[in-house]
Amino acid sequence: MAFGFGKRVAKPEQRVSAGELNNRFDRRTFFIGAVQGGIGLLLAGRMTYLAVAQNEKYELASESNRVDLTLIPPRRGWILDRDGVPLASNRADFRVDLIPDRIVDVDQTLQVLGDVLALTPAGITDLRDKIESTSGFRPVEVATGVDWEQFAALSVRLPDLPGVVPQRGFSRYYPTGPAVGHLLGYVGTVSAEEYEEEPEPLLITPGFKIGKDGVEKYFEHTLRGEPGARRAEVTASGKIVRDLDMREDVQGDPVQLTIDGPLQDYAARRLGPESGSVVVMDLKNGDILAASSMPSFDPNSFSDGIGRIEWKMLSEDDHVPLRNKVLSGLYPPGSTVKPFVSLAFLEGGLDPEESVVCNGGLRVGNRVFRCWNRRGHGRTNMAKGIYQSCDVYFYYFAQRIGMERIANMARRLGLGYQYPLPVASQSYGTVPDPEWKLKKYDKEWQAFDTVNATIGQGYMLVNPLQQAVMTSRIASGLRIQPRLLLENAPRPAPSLNLPEEHLQVVRQAMRDVVNGPGTAGRARLPIDGIELAGKTGTAQVVSLAYGRGGRDVPWKYRDHGHFICFAPADKPRYACAVAIEHGAGSSSAYPVARDVMTFLFDANKALEVLHNYEKEWGGTAQERLSRKYAAYEQAYGGAAPKPEQGEIQDAVEEGRRPAPSPSPVDAAGAPRPPEGDAPDPGVDGAAGDGDTPDTGTTD
Repeated sequence: MAFGFGKRVAKPEQRVSAGELNNRFDRRTFFIGAVQGGIGLLLAGRMTYLAVAQNEKYELASESNRVDLTLIPPRRGWILDRDGVPLASNRADFRVDLIPDRIVDVDQTLQVLGDVLALTPAGITDLRDKIESTSGFRPVEVATGVDWEQFAALSVRLPDLPGVVPQRGFSRYYPTGPAVGHLLGYVGTVSAEEYEEEPEPLLITPGFKIGKDGVEKYFEHTLRGEPGARRAEVTASGKIVRDLDMREDVQGDPVQLTIDGPLQDYAARRLGPESGSVVVMDLKNGDILAASSMPSFDPNSFSDGIGRIEWKMLSEDDHVPLRNKVLSGLYPPGSTVKPFVSLAFLEGGLDPEESVVCNGGLRVGNRVFRCWNRRGHGRTNMAKGIYQSCDVYFYYFAQRIGMERIANMARRLGLGYQYPLPVASQSYGTVPDPEWKLKKYDKEWQAFDTVNATIGQGYMLVNPLQQAVMTSRIASGLRIQPRLLLENAPRPAPSLNLPEEHLQVVRQAMRDVVNGPGTAGRARLPIDGIELAGKTGTAQVVSLAYGRGGRDVPWKYRDHGHFICFAPADKPRYACAVAIEHGAGSSSAYPVARDVMTFLFDANKALEVLHNYEKEWGGTAQERLSRKYAAYEQAYGGAAPKPEQGEIQDAVEEGRRPAPSPSPVDAAGAPRPPEGDAPDPGVDGAAGDGDTPDTGTTD
């Protein structure tokens, strides 16, 4: 046998049969088919899942591409006066809004809007400010009350104006404008902070507004109502093809107030160019018939958002038009306190016939406190002390009776309290006494504190509503509570538990203030058979050394004027309080009170007087406000300064609070002297806890 080394032995050739090839092909075909079948089953299962389980989801998505669903802002409930006449209603109109996030070219959009809607340069500047300060899909109001031609001209340009939303709807309307500005407040678009507190889609719906102040804010959820909805078929670009379905909105519930609408309007207009307030109450049930504070703002224009021009006009006005003087105006009441101080004297056992000789002043300690009448009133009893407003009478007997009894009577008659009313805030003022001074200033009460307080100066501070409540309680002898929301069955007021003979002494003296030898003879009503009873009050803003506080000194240094009254004097039905800031004394207040009270008994006579005044003043409050705005717009155009973020709302909030007052003591801790060379800052809207002690009034 031979072996060959190094040679490769060839393997025998393998042969594959046709059957084996067929088997291999069949196996591969089966595998591929199985994979394809599995994929097919997965696709079929997915299609089934999408068609069945996810049918509703994709049907809604498809529908949303074809159908546009929008909310319809609800109409706000009306605010009515006591007779059902609207103080705030809704007016159908065409309006235009902007959605900032949808705007492509701001400059082009503003140019077209300015041309079509005839916007002024100031209006375009204000609109640009609103766009810059608004984020997201919260709407920006462009214009309300747009006429049909402008609405149609803008509608045909919508494909080139993304973000512009013209629509038909309702806007808030206040028939008497500034006469109800402070009372009702206003409405406005929702701020970012308000949306964060209540993140509801309705709040960012174009055209929707909420209450921002006053009654509008307090009763927001009552007045708001329920939104409607509209389904419309749209194209891919958003153009409406046809309406598919509509659900009507549900109007908010009405709110009915005790206010007498015509009287509220008259009182506001009668204040004219003065800075002041009028409060009228019904003695039968405590209803507030009028609560007018002027100057004010027009809530019809205010609701569109304060622009640069309006902000400049309001912020530069030293009459503080954003302050509700009825509730937040705090003043030393002057001699209007003398009726309640007299009641405290009577309760303390003082005989109303006991008298003191007034020679024009009284020494208290080492200082002489002057009477407003430097020549003196001679021998004066209680009645003469009230109707001649003799300060010396009250200086003298107040020291005998003591401040605690006087302060208790003040609180009993409603001073120093906040009342349960549907309002944003109230300033409660100050009724001082020894305990209060020790707690606040860590100082003992002194005799000069008593004599100052008993003529309504020094630490004593009240607001006009409190003065009206005090007057109503003196006139009725009941613990009347003021009421602003009309109800069917008000609770009967309990008695003050004051002897009727005490009340009659004070009421008769107040009657003589107007109808006898008193300080307000020109306040007599021009109506036969109806007499007015009242009390004048002049509160000093600066010391007497600066001037008498009359019209010969700058406005901000003039004395405040007060007048409280009730009528008819023999059967009291209505009480009224008027306060005029820097009116140069009570002579600025009682003519207003006289005419307002005349309106209650003879509206035609009162209106005749008012129309004559308005001719002198240059028109109604609305007309004067519109003319003032036009003058500012002509002077500044779009160049007025832009209010800082939150500055406007801060100003509105500040308008609810009185301005801070100076300390009633000097740097050494001693009381400020009653007279001096420099003007005293005084109480121009002073805060609720004290003010500069002063001496005497100028009734």
